[in-house]
Amino acid sequence: MGRLNAMVTALWLAGLCLIGAVASAQEFSGLARINGEMSRVKDAGKGAEIQLGLSQGVPYRLFTLDGPARLVLDFQEVDWAGLSPDEFLTGESVTSVQFGTYVPGWSRMVLELAGPMAVEAAALEVDPVTAAALLKVALHPSTPEDFARAAGAPQDMRWDLPAPQALNVAPQRDENAPLLVVLDPGHGGIDPGAQAEGGVVEKDLMLQFALELGEILVRSGQFAVQVTRDGDYFVSLERRTALAHQAGADLFISLHADSLTQGHAHGSTVYTLSQEASDAASASLAERHDRADLLSGTDLSHTDDLVAGVMLDLARQETQPRSEALARALVAGLKLQGGPVNRKPLRSAGFSVLKSADIPSVLVEIGFMSSARDLANLQDPEWRRKTATALLKGLIDWRIEDEARRALIRQ
Repeated sequence: MGRLNAMVTALWLAGLCLIGAVASAQEFSGLARINGEMSRVKDAGKGAEIQLGLSQGVPYRLFTLDGPARLVLDFQEVDWAGLSPDEFLTGESVTSVQFGTYVPGWSRMVLELAGPMAVEAAALEVDPVTAAALLKVALHPSTPEDFARAAGAPQDMRWDLPAPQALNVAPQRDENAPLLVVLDPGHGGIDPGAQAEGGVVEKDLMLQFALELGEILVRSGQFAVQVTRDGDYFVSLERRTALAHQAGADLFISLHADSLTQGHAHGSTVYTLSQEASDAASASLAERHDRADLLSGTDLSHTDDLVAGVMLDLARQETQPRSEALARALVAGLKLQGGPVNRKPLRSAGFSVLKSADIPSVLVEIGFMSSARDLANLQDPEWRRKTATALLKGLIDWRIEDEARRALIRQ
């Protein structure tokens, strides 16, 4: 049975690697849409064949669970609209299906099997032109004993959220104590982000810049720093914000360097969460059942959706202006350093990593890898040092302004 476990693990790892090889940089919140017409479960002798049509390739994994016998398919991330269970199930080998979001950022399909069946083969085919994908899974009969031995979810930090931890109200911080900044180098592992000629990828540039920026912030004595990743591995969007909450972060800064295939853009840009996305974030966050870490020091898991939504809105009413002030201060620091700064450096969008209700959060596009000048700057150690110093100045100016404003509010 060790061979069977190894085969299943290899299958879902192969799916991850395949997607990492063919996927290009996508919008942070982009979902793969299910193609109902291309999706079917049918009998195959005493086994079953599963076919899922997707609008684009996404990382996936599969495993089995016992009691009753089930096949689980996890994806990052799928919009299930248009998939009808009645039309999807055409045989007798699979008796029922459920699908939806199992944690934010990840989708799950659970197929209840008529009897114990093992994974014989799994393959994801991605069209190199349209990017549409077709996942095929073949199941063959298994004995109850073999099925039980092979069943169980694999543990992998790239897929699973951190274990819930007890929440403690943070002690009053000394006004001169360093602020904890969580730096979030975008992408990583199976998700390379934007790519340029010569094998330059966004995930590597942003990790390097995050570590260099972190060192400058710590040396200033005014900031402590943690990073959401310190190596080349995948971290889900939800896990990034969860890590910031667990650390008790005062600030969250996500670092990126995108590439545009159309138009021309260059220079640094700083994003905050848009008002529309803010409203939608409160609504969707309030719908979670496991929501003990949505607000630092406040357990919302026993409140109803209305109460949780109100508390999130109240938190964001204070946090959003602080995030916008932080964005302005960072842009001012970058301009003082000499840039280049984008013609429209202050923007807002619905980036998932900006949706913490109680942590001032910004996303900084350090530059655009599609711009030859920006790409050269990103690879220049001296330019990165000056840019990191400019961000430090922006953070110091923001801290002074923020503490003065909050002192007035307390009075």
